[in-house]
Amino acid sequence: MRIAVGQFEPRVGEKRENVARTLALIDEAAERGAELVVLPELCNSGYMFASHEEAESLSEPVPYGPTVAAWLERCAAHGVVLVAGIAERDGDLLYNSSVVLAPNGHIGTFRKLHLWNEENRWFAKGDRGVPVFDTPVGRIATIVCYDGWFPECYRLAALGGADLVCIPTNWVPIPGQAEGQPAMATILCQAAAHSNSIVVAAADRIGVERGQRFIGQSVIVSHTGWPLSGPASEDGAELLVADVDLDEARSARQWNSFNDPIRDRRPDAYGPLA
Repeated sequence: MRIAVGQFEPRVGEKRENVARTLALIDEAAERGAELVVLPELCNSGYMFASHEEAESLSEPVPYGPTVAAWLERCAAHGVVLVAGIAERDGDLLYNSSVVLAPNGHIGTFRKLHLWNEENRWFAKGDRGVPVFDTPVGRIATIVCYDGWFPECYRLAALGGADLVCIPTNWVPIPGQAEGQPAMATILCQAAAHSNSIVVAAADRIGVERGQRFIGQSVIVSHTGWPLSGPASEDGAELLVADVDLDEARSARQWNSFNDPIRDRRPDAYGPLA
């Protein structure tokens, strides 16, 4: 399977323009043979909301809003699966969500479990756990940005049978990073891919929005933990592409005659963590 990860700069409030950029990325990914496309967190709305009212005005119901409708049209036209971040409105609540779309329609929605900073002012915490979705390209899970700092998310995905975790994200700088060192976010993606024998595809944004810088460095990581494509640049729009074998990722969990990182878990030893 060929995966494409789109890195670009959404602009808060410019919904029409942002959606047009996402559609162009889907078109380019399809031209390059991608069967799965991953786009950043809140990629149709922008991220740095000034108020709950602004966040609500840029949200929409899923899957019946205009953005998902436009994305579904492109999925059908190109025969691709799409995972992308969106501000979801459900009644009086807003969620920082990731939609999973296929050529034949909406497959499912993940709601971000762990909210970062002022997201807590606009969004409700996700209430659906870490579901695993059966898609035309395989069994995938999706999490959003800060969820990736919680190994439980990746482990739940792996235990649920996922072979690939897609991450729409808006990574920000981490204090203390030395010049020339890899981003903590990409290190965490690599560690999770290796320790669960799953493929990880993370789509980050770039740019500075209302004073907040975003760090790019989107990446596609093999089940071995080593990058297949990326990390991308810190400040350039890019489309990463990589070929992965999800059957190989699943079978490779048997590391040797004795060890499998999923089978070797010791819930009896973990106490309350179990």
